[in-house]
Amino acid sequence: MFSYYLKLGLLSIRRNPLMSALMVAAIAVGIGACMSILTVNYAMSGNPIPQKSEQLFYVQLDSWDPHSPNDDGSFDPPDQMTYTDAMALMKAEKAYRQIASNKTSLVLEPQGDDERPFSILSRNTWADFFPMFDLQFIYGSGWDDAADHNIERVTVLSKETNERIFGGEDSVGRSVRLSGMDYRVVGVIDEFHPAPKFYDVTNGAFNEPEDLYIPFNVGIEYELPGAGNTNCWKPVDGDGFEAFLASECAFIQFWAELRDETEKQEYMDFLNAYTEQQKLLGRFPRPLNNRLNNVMEWMEVEEVVDEDARVMLGLSLLFLVVCLLNTIGLLLAKFLGKAQDISLRRALGASRKTLFVQHLIESGMIGLGGGILGLGLTWLGLRGIEILFGDFVENLVGLDWFMVLTAIGLAIVSALLAGLYPTWRACNIMPAEQLKIQ
Repeated sequence: MFSYYLKLGLLSIRRNPLMSALMVAAIAVGIGACMSILTVNYAMSGNPIPQKSEQLFYVQLDSWDPHSPNDDGSFDPPDQMTYTDAMALMKAEKAYRQIASNKTSLVLEPQGDDERPFSILSRNTWADFFPMFDLQFIYGSGWDDAADHNIERVTVLSKETNERIFGGEDSVGRSVRLSGMDYRVVGVIDEFHPAPKFYDVTNGAFNEPEDLYIPFNVGIEYELPGAGNTNCWKPVDGDGFEAFLASECAFIQFWAELRDETEKQEYMDFLNAYTEQQKLLGRFPRPLNNRLNNVMEWMEVEEVVDEDARVMLGLSLLFLVVCLLNTIGLLLAKFLGKAQDISLRRALGASRKTLFVQHLIESGMIGLGGGILGLGLTWLGLRGIEILFGDFVENLVGLDWFMVLTAIGLAIVSALLAGLYPTWRACNIMPAEQLKIQ
């Protein structure tokens, strides 16, 4: 029976191609506008590490100025941590895994005479970075704890960097020259492009990941230049790098892996005890206000999906509603135009239920056509967004199968909803009145 209704719907669509095309186009335009914005919001608000996002916590210590808010205009803790505090937490080893990290800029000097040196972004971090964030390796592995403490010049390359330098070959054991010093390659990670870049939202939630990774203490030992945000609430007391490290300048992101609520509570107790200890030393002048946020909570705190994006999504949904209202008008005109045919079928014994299902299926077919065409308009919309905003949205404008199915489903459901009233009106036509007219 369903296939029969499909045939009737197709015949009806062919019988009035212009009106059918207008309805398909109305739905397609609404779907294209809505899905373009929805796709970007979906990518921005997605869970970048769903397998363990509930176990990874961003650590905030409230060491800021008691008389003025930090950079975000509130009295919330600063987004980053000072070197003094980060090292104290690392030495305490109270978490299952923990890392302090920051971004630096280096110059890579290729071995070939024909290649010129080029700038790269590096992340100074600890050995726990790789298992904590579930990075997968093509060759080798991350460095061990000994490399952290012994300040060994080792590095882990990204897949892209390894392809650029070594042609994608196994480079474990080989050397790369970074800013005048040789580093031994210990591993090459597979593609790693989390969106959002949850582990360093402060320096750009949708920036590309770093080109390579080196031990945190190496960056400190050789005073490698930072490439991320640095915020200070009081002047640095003295000159030089050592004075900067001892200052109240926050430039380090700190993460802890805590496997359950018990570990989380114990770690928070430790943070509060540490803060009270620092207060006795004249630091942490504000009231106790330390924070532990898991990955998704941290994305919300940092407003990765900002208010403008939500407003744009709302406007796109309203535009879809307007398109559907036009579709309702067209469907109503079309179905009421078939009053004579409907009355004749009623007179010959067709039930209201049968006619209702038939015309609702026809509405769904129009929605399917609108959804397919809407996917093309969505692709054009995403390309337009990419051209407008450039590399900033490069990882946000891709259509995966989930969003494709969402677009088709949304179009069909929208068309079915739009067809409810016209179909109901058509099925309630009194056959006697129409046949009397004839």
